[in-house]
Amino acid sequence: MKPHKLLALCGVLMLLASANACNKLKARDNLNKGVRAFSNSQYQQAVEHFKVAVELDPQLLNARLYLATAYQQQYIPGGDSPENVKIGKDAIAAFEEVLKQDTTNVDAISRIGRLYFDMKDFEKAKEYQQRRIQLTPQDPEPYYWVGVIDWAIAYPRTQDLRRQLNIMLPKNPARPDILPPIPDEERAQLEEQNKPLVTEGIQALEKAIQLKPNDDAAMAYINLLYRQMAEFEPDGAQRAAHLKTADEWVEKALNAKKAPAATPFTTTTTTE
Repeated sequence: MKPHKLLALCGVLMLLASANACNKLKARDNLNKGVRAFSNSQYQQAVEHFKVAVELDPQLLNARLYLATAYQQQYIPGGDSPENVKIGKDAIAAFEEVLKQDTTNVDAISRIGRLYFDMKDFEKAKEYQQRRIQLTPQDPEPYYWVGVIDWAIAYPRTQDLRRQLNIMLPKNPARPDILPPIPDEERAQLEEQNKPLVTEGIQALEKAIQLKPNDDAAMAYINLLYRQMAEFEPDGAQRAAHLKTADEWVEKALNAKKAPAATPFTTTTTTE
């Protein structure tokens, strides 16, 4: 290459490097401005700053993580308005962009799982909690969520079936939590649908308690799942045994509440 052409190429490369460095500085400035807005609960303003930061420096991972979290903060759990659903989907899409850069980002995986749960897409929610378990097998939180999700899928099926069969009143008014058994044919169908979920949920919650022994919330959900287990049995000894186990877990949960409070689950976001 002729000397003058080499000098011209070097000049172009220096200009590109300078522009790239300038963009990175502007991106970090917008990240910092976005963090300040986020800290003041000005989430839409924060979103705009984080968008600019990502555009200027697509590799700035924290800008992507904060952008997704700012969307999530604006989402109203369970709200089904088109605007709210869009915000939830925008948050999920933004967290997925984080995972494209960092496939093991537990914070992003956790938040996507929670968003899907709040949007009542329980199968997707469980998928992401199971991904968390693969990455952090000693963390009790994803096991807890698998149990909660399994109950959230199973319980409405049982209640819908009982409403269809018009068997919603307790046999014993003193125990309104104990309803008459479901007829054999329908009960068998319900068992086929729900028992794998109930079994999985109990096992997941037992693991959560193994890792966090005073987890009264996990104990309360084991109680609920054993009540679902009782639905698969005719009115007899096995059904009574499941209900007795459920009552025992209620007692354990009450006792755990009296124990010293455990450190709550937290998810952190860091800045660079």
